[in-house]
Amino acid sequence: MKVTGTHIAYLHLCHRKLWLFAHGITMEHTSEVVSEGKLIGETSYADRASRFTEIEIDGVKIDFYDAKRKVIHEVKKSSKMEEAHVAQVKYYIWKLAQKGITGVTGVIEYPKLKQRENVMLPEKDFADVARWENEARQIMEKETCPPLLRVKLCRSCSYFDFCYSSE
Repeated sequence: MKVTGTHIAYLHLCHRKLWLFAHGITMEHTSEVVSEGKLIGETSYADRASRFTEIEIDGVKIDFYDAKRKVIHEVKKSSKMEEAHVAQVKYYIWKLAQKGITGVTGVIEYPKLKQRENVMLPEKDFADVARWENEARQIMEKETCPPLLRVKLCRSCSYFDFCYSSE
């Protein structure tokens, strides 16, 4: 199975969500939070698509890459899942490095909060990202879905109704 940036983000959020998403059970289309996030991404930087490139490497899609400055731009609605956002951008940096594109950095932009976070991936941390990819793949290839976490974060998850439907 191919691993994408979304898989890496879900690895850092919830193994169950990762497994469900990898097996074609997607709930993002039912989530107002996800819809709002997409709208923010599309409207906050309207001219970005003309200035930056969308690239795809081994099935991993990076929406906004400034090739001149070697900067990945990732737009997010909220900083609530910051660790997952940072991991996703680090994964993109690592994937580019695997293709010989070095010196890349990232910026996570939270337009609603008017905040930005710079992301770097020192070469000494490459092994961690490789481990994330392997861990994500192992979870995705399991025959059974990981158990429910029952954490506060679940309430705002697009999979909430799916996970808690039997309760």
